[in-house]
Amino acid sequence: MINDLIEFIRELYGDSADIQLHEPIFQGNESSYVLDAIDSTFVSSVGKYVEDIESIAEQYSGSQKCVAVVNGTAALTTALHLCGVSNNHIVLTPSLNFIAACNAITSIGANPAFIDVDIHNLGLCPIALKTFLEEKCTFSEKKGCLLKSNGANVTAMIVMHTFGHPAAMTELSKLASEWRIDLIEDAAESLGSFYGDQHTGTIGRFGVWSFNGNKIITTGGGGMILSKDLKDGLRAKHITSTAKVKHKFEFIHDEPGFNYRMPNLNAALGVAQFEKLSLFLQQKRKIAAAYELFFAETDLTFVKEPNYGRSNYWLNTILAPDRKARDEIIEKTNATKVSTRPLWRLMHKLPMFEGALKGELTNSEWLEDRIINLPSSAREIQ
Repeated sequence: MINDLIEFIRELYGDSADIQLHEPIFQGNESSYVLDAIDSTFVSSVGKYVEDIESIAEQYSGSQKCVAVVNGTAALTTALHLCGVSNNHIVLTPSLNFIAACNAITSIGANPAFIDVDIHNLGLCPIALKTFLEEKCTFSEKKGCLLKSNGANVTAMIVMHTFGHPAAMTELSKLASEWRIDLIEDAAESLGSFYGDQHTGTIGRFGVWSFNGNKIITTGGGGMILSKDLKDGLRAKHITSTAKVKHKFEFIHDEPGFNYRMPNLNAALGVAQFEKLSLFLQQKRKIAAAYELFFAETDLTFVKEPNYGRSNYWLNTILAPDRKARDEIIEKTNATKVSTRPLWRLMHKLPMFEGALKGELTNSEWLEDRIINLPSSAREIQ
């Protein structure tokens, strides 16, 4: 079966010598816009393309305000800061996660607490979240959500739309509201994904996109903060621009801030990429449909979008019967230069988070043994 899979992927992607997991595609105005930015001499954090990419993001997502930054981690850190997360606060997040969320949490002085995921959509599980809150937390009208054990503030939660699949936002949003916890959507992987008719990243107080080179569109390095509230968004822009007050010549900064601004060069690349986003999404759905059909006759389970949403299928994903089968598939495919990969190591198993607070993580550990990501570049398939 593994040989059949390798042959299928090579046929799907035109039998190129080295099939990457997810590579960028430049087939439009990328060179033209980047050269235009160079010719303008505005290559750093001020320039027309920064304004353009923020405006395009607002129109596409329906956000009140979008703020372009240097990467997704910077976007997450800013969102946490604006939610009031501070030293020794607790931020709830999945253990089945990319390290960026935990890096943002710890960089701001807070601590992660790990919650299990839903076995079908791979996102934060509302049942697991509810159980954790009821068993380990208490609520104060004055102070909000607090840990029973030490009174630490539980200030925010980061919900990731894993591999582009929308998490169960209605239930998660309801719990966040009931316990007065700010909800941040890590939509780094889900540009072009929708929960009902709402773009992922626009349901919580803040959302975050990543434009890393392996995402559906790229600015080289870059990210975007999506704000549900205009006032929040304007403050995000101010904070990420060193909190500098506008003045003809004076350098006045009115609060501590970050220098997280996206350079105009990167924004120029991103504006060109946005022009192709619709095409990339169409091609990725064709690739996902082809994988789904192939795996229907095997003992491997293809992970499909939830019935309440629409996925961008950023990384196509299958579930192997067990870890042994997972490792065999990954080893043999990579040996033939067909890139596949396992899930990230679960966060609570990393040395710096071994002692972190956590709920039951049964689903996360079950998925860790079985998940395989497949080549998913948005190329035109055969």
